Amino acid sequence: MKKLISIYPGTFDPVTNGHIDIIERAAGLFDSVIVTIALNKNKKPLFSEEERKDMLINVTSQLKNVEIDCFSGLLVKYAESKNANVIIRGLRALSDFEYEFQMSLTNRKLNPGINTVFLMPNEKYTYLNSSLVRELASYNANVKEFLPDYVLDKLKKKFSSDK
Repeated sequence: MKKLISIYPGTFDPVTNGHIDIIERAAGLFDSVIVTIALNKNKKPLFSEEERKDMLINVTSQLKNVEIDCFSGLLVKYAESKNANVIIRGLRALSDFEYEFQMSLTNRKLNPGINTVFLMPNEKYTYLNSSLVRELASYNANVKEFLPDYVLDKLKKKFSSDK
């Protein structure tokens, strides 16, 4: 039987409980889950590549079939380099669907052997994204329910050092 190797890409700036929900469920579905930080030179993330990788390693350490990595460039090329046959994408709301559907079809055109699987997070995380968490934290709002404790500590330190 063919091994199911999946890629879950994202900026993870920072990783949220919604991301972790997707990672945990993917770990139960696939032989291997490679959570990969997408590096985009046009974006200015709050956390460095190393910080995001550290946070992801910390919050997924109990999942033995999860690996953390980084990539830049085309996702399909990265997936090919990892012998992955599945790309995991999270869908929070209908507003995500059009973009994700377009990307899925484009990826399929580039490599028909790599399928996209959409996973919906637990309903308590459907409105949650990293940008919202960063903005709330920048105003010193309580974001404890959105993040693992380790990530929350890193986020608090990041904003306290900016002042």
